[in-house]
Amino acid sequence: MSTREELKNKKRIVIKIGSSSLFHMETGKLNLLKIDRLARILTDLSNAGKEVILVSSGAQATAKSTLGITYGKDDIPLRQACASIGQAQLITIYQKLFAEYGKTVAQVLLTRYTIHSQLTRTNAANTFNELLQLGAIPIVNENDTVTTEEIEFGDNDCLSALVAVLTEADLLIILSDIDGLFDDNPKTNPDAKLINDVYELDEHIMAMGKGAGSDFGTGGMASKLEAARIAESAGLDMLIINGNDLLNIPRVIDGENIGTFFHAAQGNTFKFSEFDIKD
Repeated sequence: MSTREELKNKKRIVIKIGSSSLFHMETGKLNLLKIDRLARILTDLSNAGKEVILVSSGAQATAKSTLGITYGKDDIPLRQACASIGQAQLITIYQKLFAEYGKTVAQVLLTRYTIHSQLTRTNAANTFNELLQLGAIPIVNENDTVTTEEIEFGDNDCLSALVAVLTEADLLIILSDIDGLFDDNPKTNPDAKLINDVYELDEHIMAMGKGAGSDFGTGGMASKLEAARIAESAGLDMLIINGNDLLNIPRVIDGENIGTFFHAAQGNTFKFSEFDIKD
């Protein structure tokens, strides 16, 4: 079982950033300064010898902001169209900002079916390995353009866990708009206490995931705990940290006691074939 001090030895790291961390909450516009800071931090991790994979939400929100439109939950074709427009816009911004620091990025779009099929899963894993060997940072999102059941992966929280398992990563870091897992909702209960370490995801811990997500994202703490369940069963360490300060990423990797550390279970019992797929 890893200690926080041992996190600095992790080699392959998957980092997930959600829509709420990429946009100005007041305007719904992209926070370019924050994305630039993310590019600098992840490039520096790569320069230090880490293999970094970024799972990023935000495609639909980017298009909504650009087009100045709104839509309902059931407007699936429009949401898919926005995903197509926004994905191109978002990856262009990532490419430009990462290039400022001399780093190449690659776009990888996945669906639940890609993860479920042995053949496509193997092909995806091979692609990730080649990209990392080339020194690129893969940027992953769900392929909402062809996904008819909106937000299957819970704002990419579960997707990030599946990517971490698929790529045999050493560590998964999920950025949140709060400091980690609390024993109650800290936005409504000022006395809620942060849980620093979770060694077993029992029913009591899973029940702490109640509550809604942010206005920009679709995943709340419940989807992050589902991601933790995947990671734990796959023998993978996972952290939830506050993404409002992106310097928390190198801090936690250096062993600082921030966020919630979900310690991996012994062994790997996770099976992709048993991961539920919606029809």
